[in-house]
Amino acid sequence: MTDAQDPANREKRRWLTAANALSLSRIAATPFSLAAVIDGQWRLAGWIFVAAVASDFLDGIIARWRRTVSALGGVLDHTADAFFVTVTLWGIAYAEVDAGIDVVPGILPWFIALAFLQYLLDSKALAGQPLRTSRLGRANGIAYFVIAGTVIGRNALGIDWLPDEAIYWAALLVLVSTLASMFDRLRALAGGRDQG
Repeated sequence: MTDAQDPANREKRRWLTAANALSLSRIAATPFSLAAVIDGQWRLAGWIFVAAVASDFLDGIIARWRRTVSALGGVLDHTADAFFVTVTLWGIAYAEVDAGIDVVPGILPWFIALAFLQYLLDSKALAGQPLRTSRLGRANGIAYFVIAGTVIGRNALGIDWLPDEAIYWAALLVLVSTLASMFDRLRALAGGRDQG
């Protein structure tokens, strides 16, 4: 029986792609990233972070190269990104509170999760439609990784090249930008226009 004759086999093959495996690797790495950050194993956290960024960079390239780009793959990629960075930043904020330091506001990871949930739902991605991104949302997604990478990299290398206050204010700016993005998506949804 061919894939055309067997819809279950076709659906299974749609999930089983190299690009999706790379996206899933970020989800699998998330608890290890969290544990490394909370335990203060910054070098391990650094290697996990580098691997996560590399997998994020490569999954889209591989999907395009192998012609396996799909709405499902896009949802999986963005879900993996959001899950990894939200949990890792939560771990950083938690570890800082435990150590009496305040570099990443503890509320930031919660708003990242809320913004992603809003993005997923108002895009109707769960119904198989492509994700609707915005420039501000893409910039925020990158900024989340930059903040996590800055804290992890600074601790992994043992270099205080950036003061805690600078990271904290940058994280607050990203929080405000996240709120602005969420408001813009709500306004766009209410007005019935696409994100641009």
